Amino acid sequence: MPPKFGTSGLRGLVTELTPDLVGTHVQAFIRACPVGTGLFVGRDLRPSSPAIAGMVAQAAQAAGLAVTDCGDVPTPALALAAMEAGACAVMITGSHIPADRNGLKFYTPAGEITKAHEGAILAALDGKTDTIAGPAVVQNTQAGAAYVARFVTAYGTALTGLRIGVYSHSAVGRDLLLDLFAQLGADVVELGRSPAFIPVDTEAVDPAIRSQLKTWASAHALDAIISTDGDGDRPLMTDASGTVIVGDILGQITGAALNAQTAVTPVSSNTGAEDKFDTVVRTRIGSPYVIAGMEQTVGNVVGYEANGGFLLGYNAAGPAGALPPLMTRDAVLPLVAPLALAHQNGGLAALVAAEPARFTAADRLQDVPTEKSNALVGSFDTDTGKRASFLARMDGIEASVDRTDGLRMTLLDGRIVHLRPSGNAPELRLYVESDSAENAQETLTAGLSVLQTLLG
Repeated sequence: MPPKFGTSGLRGLVTELTPDLVGTHVQAFIRACPVGTGLFVGRDLRPSSPAIAGMVAQAAQAAGLAVTDCGDVPTPALALAAMEAGACAVMITGSHIPADRNGLKFYTPAGEITKAHEGAILAALDGKTDTIAGPAVVQNTQAGAAYVARFVTAYGTALTGLRIGVYSHSAVGRDLLLDLFAQLGADVVELGRSPAFIPVDTEAVDPAIRSQLKTWASAHALDAIISTDGDGDRPLMTDASGTVIVGDILGQITGAALNAQTAVTPVSSNTGAEDKFDTVVRTRIGSPYVIAGMEQTVGNVVGYEANGGFLLGYNAAGPAGALPPLMTRDAVLPLVAPLALAHQNGGLAALVAAEPARFTAADRLQDVPTEKSNALVGSFDTDTGKRASFLARMDGIEASVDRTDGLRMTLLDGRIVHLRPSGNAPELRLYVESDSAENAQETLTAGLSVLQTLLG
């Protein structure tokens, strides 16, 4: 899959992310979007990220911008530092995709780029490059500490008495998580630190990782295990048994804990949200769509995705202090807020059990060319007989179809089956919702098996 610029920025194989390709996209961003006081650069722990960060810095300097290097830092920490400085930012990360791929995420001084910014950048990709000599790169070593302080100010020592495992793997924010949760009062146990990059997808957690999480939870007598994806903008959390809590449930709990009135979330998120908030706005999948929906809403509005990434759109408050808005996808707030609430309400499992009885499960078929995924989903869309045959193999009959993003089929028994080709990786994603966790997982497993057969 060649490098592609879209909803998640620029992504592609490391071998194809050349200085020329990176430079032209960075300079198109600079020409097309607000840049403020300069450009902040951060990166995840992929082996290729330092070199690509250097390409970004060089291109920005050549465009005359002041460049600040924040080093290895989570995406939301970079965004927070840049926004507080009135600067734009570029994060070097491929998020949850394998290490042979990487990417760039772009931020204006107001936060993540919007769909309008995306169009402007694409229009500015004219191959021209500037060669103005900008000032020397400045180092910022405090972006991570400032990000940690944000949550300590809001939550104080709210987690005192809890024993929390931190699954470090190769997440760029792993040391910050260890520090933060210790400051919040928890007894912290580090688990699974890896010197090699591990592509953790919080929306489709690998069965081997799920099994390991359960083993760790039992062996260390933990109240929860927490983690993030590679660049720290998607959360992963288990209850005391090591059972993974899906991201949209974390979003529902977090939003309600912060007294949000409106939730903006993609069509792939749990429909239990409609029972949790005064207003729910449904969007296409991707944080730019969520942000666009939030910008059209007034009052106490939050945004979250099925992967758990959470956006705060208003001045909220934690049990110890103020929590200012952060209009970028964040992994830490949907870890801290549910844990603080669960600590006073019988634990995470009890908190989850009190949520509306709608359960989601999601996974993906990897290494499926985008054109092949599009062709299969397109054939289901146009051929009702083929669609009916697919659903019949999951003992389902279609009641209605939503085409907001991919093909989302509601069945007569209330289940939802949602097919969507990934927009930034060669994957076909399947989302399922049901009135029980077991049925959602069974439907997901059956659906993936059918899709695997159909794709050969």
